[in-house]
Amino acid sequence: MTAETIAPLPGAEPARVVRGLVVLGDSTPVGIGDPLPGGGWRGFGPLLLGSLGAPGAVRYANVSFPGARMADVRRRQLGAAVRVRPDVAVLVVGMNDTLRSDFDPVALTEDYDAVVAALRAAGATVLTVRFHDHSRVFWLPGPLRRALRVRINELNAVTDAVVARHRIGRLDLDTLPGGYHRAAWSVDRLHPSELGHRMLARGFGELLSDAGFAVPHPVSLARGGGREITAAHHLLWLVLKGLPWVWRRGRDLVPYAASIALRELAGAPALSARQSH
Repeated sequence: MTAETIAPLPGAEPARVVRGLVVLGDSTPVGIGDPLPGGGWRGFGPLLLGSLGAPGAVRYANVSFPGARMADVRRRQLGAAVRVRPDVAVLVVGMNDTLRSDFDPVALTEDYDAVVAALRAAGATVLTVRFHDHSRVFWLPGPLRRALRVRINELNAVTDAVVARHRIGRLDLDTLPGGYHRAAWSVDRLHPSELGHRMLARGFGELLSDAGFAVPHPVSLARGGGREITAAHHLLWLVLKGLPWVWRRGRDLVPYAASIALRELAGAPALSARQSH
């Protein structure tokens, strides 16, 4: 993990208090994978919020929505996020971009850079993620798996450049302890489980602590407050949502996956996502 600033030395200035927190992005920051007993989702946002102070002490907004891409964050979420006057902004987005046939690292970079620059200009410390190899969590056929891995590598390269340029915090999901354990993932293998969301919240809290913010109530990894997931939930998801999702997103990646397979058969190096356009 990398933090925005060097951790204060003992006896240095007191830790900064977070007065405003905003969460932007796609279905993961919405909280999908961490259902509540009465319906709806919780996710890492409320968990992180609870670690920063007493209830009501921190302004909070979650402007994320399912299916969002980086361009959606720039055009539809950024304005509302800035109006919160956040001290901290957490941005988790990009996987939906990697799954689409019009994936464009250049446009992705422009949108990512614009979002982070605007949040930084508003005075926010920004935290984001570097993505894991999702093919180690969600099964895909070989060519699709390799195609997705190339796309994620391209996305991570964009993230690395933005992180370095703006000196923001980055949580590396590939090296997050326990991040590839089955228990960290929900029934769909696409979103974190309650444990996975707790791991994200605790990781973001550690980044904030390293950057000099007060995190008086670090997030526990012990289960609590969420809805229990049974074997029936697993089966229903597979039949009603899992297989249709693979079909829809697989069709988007098939042309790119085919180009990778053909190059492998010809003994040529695999295409990068940038070279495929």
